[in-house]
Amino acid sequence: MTAPSQKIGVIGAGLMGHGIAWLFAAHGHDVALYDPVPEALARAPERLAAISALLGKAPDVAGRVALCADLADAASGTAFVFEAAPEKLPLKRELFAALETHAPADAILASNTSALPISAISDGFRTRARIVGTHFWNPPHLVPLVEVIEVEGVNGAAIAPTMAVLQSVGRHPVHVRKDVPGFIGNRLHHALKREAMALIADGVCDAETIDDVVKLGFGRRMSVLGPMEQCDLVGLDLTADIQATIAPALDRTEGVHPLLEAHLDAGHLGMRSGQGFRTWGPGEADAVRERLSRFLAEQARSGES
Repeated sequence: MTAPSQKIGVIGAGLMGHGIAWLFAAHGHDVALYDPVPEALARAPERLAAISALLGKAPDVAGRVALCADLADAASGTAFVFEAAPEKLPLKRELFAALETHAPADAILASNTSALPISAISDGFRTRARIVGTHFWNPPHLVPLVEVIEVEGVNGAAIAPTMAVLQSVGRHPVHVRKDVPGFIGNRLHHALKREAMALIADGVCDAETIDDVVKLGFGRRMSVLGPMEQCDLVGLDLTADIQATIAPALDRTEGVHPLLEAHLDAGHLGMRSGQGFRTWGPGEADAVRERLSRFLAEQARSGES
């Protein structure tokens, strides 16, 4: 499935934005990439070229990405604009207010927020019927899923064309029919993280053991067998018997788990500080990133063959 070439605006050239820009450029669209930070724009060609090299694609993809220091230039003449700014509601609302002014009247305006309700981002804007959520997963050029979020009674008409353009660039969009915080994926993911933190805090195991259990246990099958399929596979009667034992013991902490707060109070930020739930020595964090990138790239290439 291909779509006619259109101008696509991408707001933010950082972690997610440059990958989204590459994705559309690689499928023949002209992309305007905006970032208010000159250094971020300056790095974009190198990062775009690195994606092409990783996936064995022609290096000329970057030539279809115009770098814009002015948001109005990036938004002008677009069919779709994808916002990929930091996860801060006031900043996103400021950007959408500007897009309301500078983007064409029929452009669909999409936010790559990971968890913020789309209704909170679009509230009060005259363009709210054209504002949708498009939650790409990191890295967006390697992970096919995109959650497309509907605000009931508001933006329904924009959902189908958004899903169509995402399908045309090789993504797998899913329709999130209710605008709930965290949508689907991050609600599931953070439910797992909360229980993992509770197990560590209760002295059941350490962080390394949690990671081994997930990676070497049920994680091995989850890419080909979803949780609802697995319930049906083993039988709903067995599923109910297991839940009857486990459900009363599951963690019910509200808000940020105290173990996570304790790490933050100690200045433990994860790989970038050398200490998080696990300790990261020189080169270890880079090795994890390389392992993940190589695995996802192999999956992406095999999916195209």
